[in-house]
Amino acid sequence: MEHKEQNQNSKDTAFHHIPVMLHEAVDSLRIRPEGIYVDGTLGGAGHAREVAGRLVPPGRFLGIDQDEEAVRVSTERLREFGDLVTVVWGSFADMRRHLKEAGITKADGILLDLGVSSHQLDTPGRGFSYREKDAPLDMRMDRRQKLTAKDIVNEYSEKELFRIIRDFGEDKFAKNIAKHIVNARKEKEIVTTGELCGIIRGAIPMKVQKSGGHPAKRTFQAIRIACNRELEVLQDHLEDMIDLLTDGGRLCVITFHSLEDRIVKSIFRKNEHPCICPPDFPVCVCGRVSKGKALRGPVLPAEEEIKNNKRSKSAKLRVFERKCNSTDRIL
Repeated sequence: MEHKEQNQNSKDTAFHHIPVMLHEAVDSLRIRPEGIYVDGTLGGAGHAREVAGRLVPPGRFLGIDQDEEAVRVSTERLREFGDLVTVVWGSFADMRRHLKEAGITKADGILLDLGVSSHQLDTPGRGFSYREKDAPLDMRMDRRQKLTAKDIVNEYSEKELFRIIRDFGEDKFAKNIAKHIVNARKEKEIVTTGELCGIIRGAIPMKVQKSGGHPAKRTFQAIRIACNRELEVLQDHLEDMIDLLTDGGRLCVITFHSLEDRIVKSIFRKNEHPCICPPDFPVCVCGRVSKGKALRGPVLPAEEEIKNNKRSKSAKLRVFERKCNSTDRIL
């Protein structure tokens, strides 16, 4: 969801958004006018408006987002579609429950646009951006949760901080950054994004800072991912979304960094080729059946889109098409 949103009306001009790979993603869903479609990361409803606009009764669209502000704005932006659309404040981790509560058993298409939205990045009080000096260290996508970035920075052990920055930020200076954070918080609590940026700068050689982009970028990504359990939720629930698809239904996922993309690619491959029998076995005896196929990819944004929306540069779209078999049951 790393994108900017165009103004829709005077009530939501603060929520900017240009949906990444809009037509590529929506076209990949192969919309049937009377089908059922789910957006698990609704954001500002950029993709959602395009999908809902192609539906007619009894078609349904269910939009889910864990950000209360996104839910408020998207509800207003989708109001014109009436009963075709249902908007839910929640997580795609609970998609099965949300569908059941909406009276839906299966979906013809599911879309995930991962990451942090431009609105979240550009709102200082959310604490997502390393470019803000005095923002509170928050980084919660769902502000109902208790854990914040401030808690992680001030309470996690040096070993835990090192692991987070190394694994989720892939920063080669992770060990030194973790050490500097722990030393700094001994003097006083770290409470703002600017304070954290200053500490990170002190942990990275100046010659690297001059040529390697903003020194805090990777650490902020790592702390945000840890705070919101982004990779864990994706790993634990992506396969369940495949099970929620009808025969021929598609799951489309837009990722923005290699950590997300590796998880999506791996789960798609596992569900396409689930057999765990040794390669020298003449026939499969494990009983694991393919759930469909991953379409050739990933799809990348066009040069023109990257030019107009720099945040689309790292985006990748992967698509899985469901193929049901006789052992499948309606859930």
